[in-house]
Amino acid sequence: MSAPVRRRTLLLAGGALAIVSGGTAPAAAGRPSADAQVAAILRRIKPPHFPDRWYDVTGFGAVGDDATDCTAAIRAAIETCHRRGGGHVVVPAGDYRTGAVHLLSGVDLQLAAGARLAFSQDPAAYLPAVPTRYEGTECYNYSPFVYAYGQRDIAVTGSGVLDGRADADHWWDWTSGPPPNESPDKTLLIQLAADGVPVEERMFGAGHYLRPNLLQFNRCENVLLDGITVKDSPMWNIHPVLCRNVTIRGVTVDSPHGPNNDGIDPESCTDVLIERCTISTGDDCIAFKAGKDADGRRVNVPTRYAVVRDCEMADGNGGVTAGSETTGGVMDIFVRDCTMSSPNLERAIRIKSNPDRGGTIANLDVRRVTVGQAADSVIEIVLNYANVTTGAYPPGVHGITISQLTAAAAPRALNLLGLPDDPLRDIRLHQCRFDAMEEDNSIQYVDGLRLDQVWINGARADN
Repeated sequence: MSAPVRRRTLLLAGGALAIVSGGTAPAAAGRPSADAQVAAILRRIKPPHFPDRWYDVTGFGAVGDDATDCTAAIRAAIETCHRRGGGHVVVPAGDYRTGAVHLLSGVDLQLAAGARLAFSQDPAAYLPAVPTRYEGTECYNYSPFVYAYGQRDIAVTGSGVLDGRADADHWWDWTSGPPPNESPDKTLLIQLAADGVPVEERMFGAGHYLRPNLLQFNRCENVLLDGITVKDSPMWNIHPVLCRNVTIRGVTVDSPHGPNNDGIDPESCTDVLIERCTISTGDDCIAFKAGKDADGRRVNVPTRYAVVRDCEMADGNGGVTAGSETTGGVMDIFVRDCTMSSPNLERAIRIKSNPDRGGTIANLDVRRVTVGQAADSVIEIVLNYANVTTGAYPPGVHGITISQLTAAAAPRALNLLGLPDDPLRDIRLHQCRFDAMEEDNSIQYVDGLRLDQVWINGARADN
């Protein structure tokens, strides 16, 4: 164990040292307290309700034998439920092979205990291409496995499993290795967006290699995910995009092995509640996003007003993250009473962007987070994501408050990196304790860092 981390000079914008008094800061003038903001968000979030009508997919021809293609049967059940005014489409216990499942307004897809939707490993099962957002850029691509576009009052509930069945030979192998892989298509998509090519002309899917999400609701309102388990997605697992009034509760994300398979990624959404979820992924556990670069500026919709509470994170690059797709802005995010720990959890709280992304990342308030073990910095806020340090759209990161966070072991407590002409501003830690930290903090270009009742390896680190 190394000696206690010594107090360091904090290199701030322009190389100056800012001395800021401790203590918890009051709410900004004209802004309600954090607790009042959380209460206001929770009052607005109301899960959808569904008529007392029930449609069993086996009545439409589905067979849970892990062999029969049930795509048409599930689609017929959903269409019938929707046409008759809504209700519950029930998947009873069994293993049901299927391609893309498209939800319609008024439908709750309910997976009973022991039910498993086993998604096809054939990309053709997710055609025709649908409008989607791929890593913050809009295009047409393979359908997400469970998908809805422009719908209201939709849900996936129950204790069953959505199994993406991605593995080293299906979907994940598109990320690297010998061609064909996703790299040329990612480059092409970014160039099409930068050139202002209309979204309907950004056609991917068949013959291309951009992986779909496991579950994406796009431009939907009144969304509920409750109790389900999702696993082994081709990339991001749960991806609400441009949605309003989203509740995700009691969900298990079991996807620790794949590349870029974030757990829950609300993007350009308003009024989001994520609670009592258990998440283990090969990338970020929860990541708030808002579009990327030129296409993010075109759409220009933030993620705003979200509450994360009572969640447990294990493997992942970050426990709760903002970015790296921050172009539309990520604001008014509140994290409460979460636990995070794993030898494969790199960071607990992470904000990442760069001067190509832009956007405002502000008013993130984190309280009562318990971190057992992290493999990198407990808290990381950096503006050089992907090693980009120059660009025309520097992000504005300010108003980040973290209080009552404890960490048992990690290489370091803080990695805070602004840029010389774009410092991080107004970062506040209050009543935090970091034990068994192996290295000094890394802090550069931060204007207004406040450490109040912060302890690192038993030594007071206040400024």
